[in-house]
Amino acid sequence: MNIANKLTVLRILLIPVFLFVLLSNMPNNFIIALVIFIIASFTDFLDGYLARSLNLVTKLGKFLDPLADKLLVISAMLAFIELGLLSSTVVLIIVSRELIISVFRAIAASEGIVIAASWWGKLKTNSQILMIIILLLNNYISISVSKYLNPSIITIATIFTVFSGVDYIIKNKQVLKS
Repeated sequence: MNIANKLTVLRILLIPVFLFVLLSNMPNNFIIALVIFIIASFTDFLDGYLARSLNLVTKLGKFLDPLADKLLVISAMLAFIELGLLSSTVVLIIVSRELIISVFRAIAASEGIVIAASWWGKLKTNSQILMIIILLLNNYISISVSKYLNPSIITIATIFTVFSGVDYIIKNKQVLKS
């Protein structure tokens, strides 16, 4: 297993640690969870960079990397429902998009069509990560700021999620014709 894949596995292993800390009653649990989340998110950037720059791209990495990303983000959002920080409707929209596009990509792959990541997809991922970071900082931001910031970033992340899903399908509609 190469270094890029080890970083992806590390991201997966950090998920239960992140959730344990976030959902615990320990002092500063949100800040500690934030640090864990940022480290896990950074491994996503780092494993991709190393895989491309050192020519370490593998089938295992192509499978595990997007899975690790989705598990990390969805786990955080589900925990936020439990903590009352995020609506289950928002999470349902985001998770539905992820499932639809994952199935769509699998169908495309079965027909030899590779669907590259899009600009909207990158915006989606970055807005979701930013949303999670801001919600983790919720207890440390003034109430007047979080009153406007939280709904704004949640709306932006949800819109980018929907747009990226629609974009993938429109740009690759030939997959649906076969």
